[in-house]
Amino acid sequence: MGGCYAAGNQLGALLEQHWPGPRNLFCSLVSDIALNFLTDYPTPQAAARLGEARMAAFCKRHAYRGGKPASALLARLRSAPVAPVSLPTPVLTALITAQVQLLRSLQATITQLETTIKKCLARHPRAVLLARLPGVGTINLAQLLAEVGPILDRVESAEQAAAECGAAPVTKASGKAHGVYFRWAANTRARKAVTAFAHNSRMQSPWAAALYANARARGKRNPHATRIVARAWLRVIWACWHNATPYDPDNHPATQRLKAS
Repeated sequence: MGGCYAAGNQLGALLEQHWPGPRNLFCSLVSDIALNFLTDYPTPQAAARLGEARMAAFCKRHAYRGGKPASALLARLRSAPVAPVSLPTPVLTALITAQVQLLRSLQATITQLETTIKKCLARHPRAVLLARLPGVGTINLAQLLAEVGPILDRVESAEQAAAECGAAPVTKASGKAHGVYFRWAANTRARKAVTAFAHNSRMQSPWAAALYANARARGKRNPHATRIVARAWLRVIWACWHNATPYDPDNHPATQRLKAS
């Protein structure tokens, strides 16, 4: 995924310098419709005779679903600033084409990897325990099983799991001094997996959303509030993991209490 983001940023920088028009033409520069546009119109010269009818035909040919009419897309393209530096047309065409091909290759590889991960998840004996967690997707579920699962097998409590995953703070006390600090000594891959899930969960779980909102109301910054949600979820995940009980939102007491209130 990181390689795809990097290649997208490189393409964006190239367009910013030499062909700014398509950079913000569509919702995402690495989307199929944007890459198709750059394949057909890799330079300002290639798009010089692009009119509303041709833009409409292009959108129809590539099944554009962005909701913008061809006239609006064309106006956005024409209102973009003119590049301060111009390259010879063949050179710019070669550069844009190479970058588009790189992105397509990376996207195809990611799709293949996701398919492989999905097949492996289907065979994982414990995937069913966490498959219904709110907001967890294929990749994040795989992260939880691969990075958090071994910790759950090894530690003796949910709180210890939260500490190893970096979701619990460090408390330090000396005499009358007392402080709570970010836990640096943690499994960073497990922390990334569980906080990514915590972030996604608050978009779909009223209980997680309420935990996050409460933490923010107490003055916690977004990363801290997300770790609070992650720590709460780890207690739930611990129970599912060690009781061999698949997560079911209808059997989650805190969620049901929130609904009842």
